[in-house]
Amino acid sequence: MLVTKDILDEKDPRVRAKNVPVTFPLNETNKKIIPEMLKHLRYSQIEKLAKKYKLRPGMGLAAPQLGINERFFVVCYERDKGKFEDYILINPKIISESEEMIYAGEGEGCLSVNREVDGIVPRHARITIEAYDMDGNIQRFRAREDLAIAFQHEYDHLEGILFIDHIDPKDPYKNADNMREI
Repeated sequence: MLVTKDILDEKDPRVRAKNVPVTFPLNETNKKIIPEMLKHLRYSQIEKLAKKYKLRPGMGLAAPQLGINERFFVVCYERDKGKFEDYILINPKIISESEEMIYAGEGEGCLSVNREVDGIVPRHARITIEAYDMDGNIQRFRAREDLAIAFQHEYDHLEGILFIDHIDPKDPYKNADNMREI
């Protein structure tokens, strides 16, 4: 099972390295790691298991955070209490985004950023993203609100961008009045 120490810290250059497209069929490493990534995220969101395995809560995880510089990420989204939806996005492309901007009122966090960071991260309220599943089939997702934030956050990882890069250090709450808090 993936544990906290398997996730690279923001200081590790692999977190910001160039990421290459995944080729199909998936290699054995990726076939094994993707379910492990989802398991880690699910366990991290279940308090009893998070405590048992000493996991920080997380909703998404991108390959570069594990030192795999390929273009894929996963999201484990708790739609209702104890009911999770798993998303696997390989070679994703954002194909549309809303004009409306939002931000997470509690702030964003990241399993690779092991410190508190104040400020808001502007995100599109709705996005449509295309990606491949593990079998190489194209799929399309329309996401809104917190799921849209998660997809954009993880997509940024594939571009070598961390959420902290979006926060103005001189004015961490810059333009908050022009966005909707969720």
